[in-house]
Amino acid sequence: MMTTTTNTIAMLHNLVFTVPISRMVVRRYSITTTAAAISTATTAVPSLKPASSKPARAPHVDSQVLLGMSEPELQQLAIKLGQEGYRGKQLHHLIYKRKAKQVEDFSNLPQTFRKELVESGYKVGRSPIYQTVTATDGTIKLLLKLEDNLLIETVGIPVQEEKGITRLTACVSSQVGCPLRCSFCATGKGGFSRNLQRHEIIEQVLAIEDVFKHRVTNVVFMGMGEPMLNLKSVLDAHRCLNKDIEIGQRMITISTVGVPNTIKKLAAHKLQSTLAVSLHAPNQSLREKIVPSAKAYPLEAIMSDCRDYFQETNRRVSFEYALLAGVNDSVENALELAELLREWGKTYHVNLIPYNPIEGSEYKRPYKKAVLAFAAALESRKITASVRQTRGLEANAACGQLRNKFQKSPLLAETDGQESKPEAEEAVSC
Repeated sequence: MMTTTTNTIAMLHNLVFTVPISRMVVRRYSITTTAAAISTATTAVPSLKPASSKPARAPHVDSQVLLGMSEPELQQLAIKLGQEGYRGKQLHHLIYKRKAKQVEDFSNLPQTFRKELVESGYKVGRSPIYQTVTATDGTIKLLLKLEDNLLIETVGIPVQEEKGITRLTACVSSQVGCPLRCSFCATGKGGFSRNLQRHEIIEQVLAIEDVFKHRVTNVVFMGMGEPMLNLKSVLDAHRCLNKDIEIGQRMITISTVGVPNTIKKLAAHKLQSTLAVSLHAPNQSLREKIVPSAKAYPLEAIMSDCRDYFQETNRRVSFEYALLAGVNDSVENALELAELLREWGKTYHVNLIPYNPIEGSEYKRPYKKAVLAFAAALESRKITASVRQTRGLEANAACGQLRNKFQKSPLLAETDGQESKPEAEEAVSC
């Protein structure tokens, strides 16, 4: 048995450049560029107070924020403030179609209604863009400055053809920072401040639509934070994105590194969206070294929950696997991962993510040969795999790095700006 396995591994090493990877799909959610490929403009930006070292708790909904309310809720609000119900429909159009950012921008509403909204404490709930980094391929990373001066990242990833943009993906954050502190992740190294409220998630999509002047077609909850630790806000935002902004459920992906009992809760909602589980290792001991929170959620329990999720929703689970050179990227690791997936089901997909190095991390990016060998090993065991494409490796490439830079070392200036210039080299990634 051992001789057979050894021969299989040797054969895969030798054939890595000749074996067709029949189902490999290239995706563009992770994109980096060299400094020469990045365009930025400079304007003044305000000073920011560093995030408090003590995490703050915020309700998942601010009852005075209009963004996130459904049309029936806005109609009820209009009636509550002494208006006809159809004024709520007008509000809905202003918020989600015209993307008005302030109550004062509701120019087609009676002045008395606008005044009543302001005096009652209602606001739209849109935040200013603090920083913009643009790559020549069209990818744009935004930093939004929240009401409490905290920063969050969101990324717009376009797919362009000769006739223009054909798909625009918004990679959104669910928390300010992240408490799980995965060993390779820049977001976790920046600390955790608080959960995002419903409107703070939704506004990221609207901000990307504003910048691109194009409709967002896909949303991935793969930005800063662990979505399952803020599930109520994520589900409320999901409803709004689907019903009010009209993005199809199958165009939305919710990612998680794994939080006990939450996959079952998500399955109960029977969403048609994709669940992406960040696995990063084929066995429990290695996973605990890469993902410290794995100690509380054994691999066997995660796989069981993923199997149940598929049975409950009939939606295939996707597994995210960050390839770390010399840590989890060997052919042996790939074969072990394949056996794990085959043991628990036949409808899984693996998304391979070559690691983007971050400052202060001991991990390194694997060589292309190792990435292809890993994918080929999975394919040899009938596991569908895709490789997330990257271009170039520069500072601040990974999710969370841009935010960490400015939140830790705030700039001093007097006014907000749509774009500002970071230091010499920057990169864009989701």
